[in-house]
Amino acid sequence: MSTITNAIAVPSPGAPLEQTTITRRDLRPDDVLIDIAYAGICHSDIHQAREDWGTAIFPMVPGHEIAGTVAAVGSAVTQYQVGDRVGVGCMVDSCGECEYCQAGTEQFCVKGNVQTYNGVGFDGENTYGGYSQQVVVKDAFVCGIPEGIGLDVAAPLLCAGITTYSPLRQWGAGPGKKVAVVGLGGLGHMAVKLAAAMGAEVTVLSQSLKKQEDGLRLGAKDYYATSDESTFETLAGRFDLILNTVSAELPIDSYLGLLRVGGAMVNVGAPGTPLSYSAFSLIGGNKSLAGSMIGGIAETQEMLDFCAEHGIGAEIETISADQVNAAYERVTGSDVRYRFVIDTATIGA
Repeated sequence: MSTITNAIAVPSPGAPLEQTTITRRDLRPDDVLIDIAYAGICHSDIHQAREDWGTAIFPMVPGHEIAGTVAAVGSAVTQYQVGDRVGVGCMVDSCGECEYCQAGTEQFCVKGNVQTYNGVGFDGENTYGGYSQQVVVKDAFVCGIPEGIGLDVAAPLLCAGITTYSPLRQWGAGPGKKVAVVGLGGLGHMAVKLAAAMGAEVTVLSQSLKKQEDGLRLGAKDYYATSDESTFETLAGRFDLILNTVSAELPIDSYLGLLRVGGAMVNVGAPGTPLSYSAFSLIGGNKSLAGSMIGGIAETQEMLDFCAEHGIGAEIETISADQVNAAYERVTGSDVRYRFVIDTATIGA
């Protein structure tokens, strides 16, 4: 039978979030019903709630950083059972048949992966996200959260964690490699923790030094202010990998100058305006400028297991349902260290 659950929704573009109820679908044989304990607030939630990235679906229940426990399973589910600790990230379905789904990179599904919220499932129904007390998800898109990670600090790993873990793995962050992380925010703080745990030498590049103490505590060896012009001279040709986590215009040529021959700058931040660079900034050192988008389900599970092994969780500030609108304003003002997490037990209270 379908489930009515408390939720926090955006009724129309840019409108304040409000508490409401939504209906979750009947359990299908391959479905998992999850009691959500915590839901992280990602900056992309705000972009979509305000239609910064194009036309969106309203009413919208944001949230793709979901952590909780299994409440019920469909008749064909064997991987999970009631009481298991689980998480859900940015997608809840894909075709399962194309070359990318078959390769475990469902995020690139030819038919388009089904987003956790602000999406439309293959059944034609709109999807609603994790700012709620329960969610129904196809079992293949549920990940197990290992013991040793609190559900509250695990929630942001389902987006911020995998978004940074995937490019660090793909571009070989590890012992003997020098990695620069641009920005120390929701994504950047996870990138520092993960790259350091992988054995890389990590440097934070931030506009100012106001978060320097945090950056060093999280695992960075060095911390430089990009507002200081001498930074780009001091660090020229130093890094094997630069992971850009900020959604802002940057002088790309200056950053490319920080790479060693054969190095790569990878963007996970998504600015609203195009980035420009000179081809010679790449040609002169056989360098690469790339992008990365989350990771597949298998890699997400790998990331969660890695975090459990290394004692890694997000740095969070837990809030109640009535604080979400204020939290949105604080996120846009860069006033959070480093991820807001909603205690979903407070929704409807």
